[in-house]
Amino acid sequence: MLNYRFIGKVLGHILLALSVFMLVCAAVAFFYGEDDMQAHLMAALASMSFGGVASWLWRSTPDEVGRREGFVIVTLVWVVMSLFGSLPYILSGTIPGFTNAFFETISGFTTTGASVVSDIEALPHGILLWRSITHLIGGMGIIVLAVAILPYFGFGGMSLYNAEAAGITNDKLHPRVKHTAKLLWGIYVVLILLETGFLMLGGMPLFDALCHSFATIASGGFSTKNDSIAGYSPYIQYVIIVFMLFAGTNFTLFYFAWKGKFKKVTENREFRMYLKVIAIVTAIVTITLVFLDHHNGEESFRKALFQVVSLLTSTGFATDDYTAWHPYLTYLMFLLLFSGACAGSTSGGIKIMRHSILFRNTLLEFKRMVHPNAVIPLKIEDKPVSSDTVYKVLAFVILYMTIFSIGTFALTFFGMDMDSAMGAAATTMGGIGPGIGTVGPVDNFFAVPQAGKWILSFLMLLGRLELFTVLILFSPHFWKNN
Repeated sequence: MLNYRFIGKVLGHILLALSVFMLVCAAVAFFYGEDDMQAHLMAALASMSFGGVASWLWRSTPDEVGRREGFVIVTLVWVVMSLFGSLPYILSGTIPGFTNAFFETISGFTTTGASVVSDIEALPHGILLWRSITHLIGGMGIIVLAVAILPYFGFGGMSLYNAEAAGITNDKLHPRVKHTAKLLWGIYVVLILLETGFLMLGGMPLFDALCHSFATIASGGFSTKNDSIAGYSPYIQYVIIVFMLFAGTNFTLFYFAWKGKFKKVTENREFRMYLKVIAIVTAIVTITLVFLDHHNGEESFRKALFQVVSLLTSTGFATDDYTAWHPYLTYLMFLLLFSGACAGSTSGGIKIMRHSILFRNTLLEFKRMVHPNAVIPLKIEDKPVSSDTVYKVLAFVILYMTIFSIGTFALTFFGMDMDSAMGAAATTMGGIGPGIGTVGPVDNFFAVPQAGKWILSFLMLLGRLELFTVLILFSPHFWKNN
């Protein structure tokens, strides 16, 4: 039987933690003398009430968590957090309608950065901070945070950790999962503080620097400005480029670098491929902008590098409208929506490692055809990759593209044109934000039909939890023999 009481206790404690962040936003609203303070207080009270009741009712529940509880808890946590996280928008009236508020919230928590807000600069500071805090919480993961701070997650916390960090790598920096979670959050916070400091050196106010740092390191994309990063100086744009690169890097590499194990960083195949892809695509875009679109050399390089890194790492910030570039560059930018950065980072998408495994395995198939009796294993970092891993990667990519196709068809059914539907489905699944068509970098998602927003919300959840964690709940086998 599923331990439903434990599931309720976890949800209760997480809602209590959520209320604390809402109180911080209320304090900021009070500091700036803006009228959204009451909305944050009421939202905090609601989260605290439901969380407190659930925590008290099931306070003595045995802390038994298995794989099934892990899948249920992770999916429910993200949905419940998005429901309660919508309250500040609804109660303040800053985002009209429950659908729009929920869309904005789950976009924040999943670090997608797709927004329905047309005039961001008209939002009060408390709401702007709340948008950025949803990135902060969701970037490293709600459950990873819970495992790090809640005292009752011992051995069983691994089930939750693996369910939320589902993928081809679940790197552990320490034998105890709680210590691993703390280390990851420590790296995460240090990167945020470093970026905040560098942005302030470039003249960005503390509030904006914090919000943009939350969004950058979480690979989110919510900005405090209507034109995203376009209005800031080249220095600030380069700082954000560097930290977007960091956010797309496997966080365990920062730990190795801190420990002085630089060889593990420089010899990491995925990291090298990540940098090579960025370099090659940036060069292609820069050359095209200079010679075909006749842009300035440094400006072309900066725009190209910023957009390539932003899309590849699924951050979603923008300094230019790439849909207005040469048509083949728009297509190239669209392909980046399916890439993703390194496994073990805060980025979304398919991830470089999965692409690498599929590509290398395809090349090996030619050798196997020529030498059918030979044993030719696939190796990454000189370590053999099991056939089970290859099958899982293949299943993930096929399922990913199938869901993308179904999502695109569903959006066109509800009235979106094909380009916009493809762009919206790809960018929400990849956790990126801007797409192509009417949801490009200079547009937003407000005009997407109501039904379309619920479809995209589901795609955001699927993409953030890497498909299987959510979809397994729809399998009849999951609920048998409980």
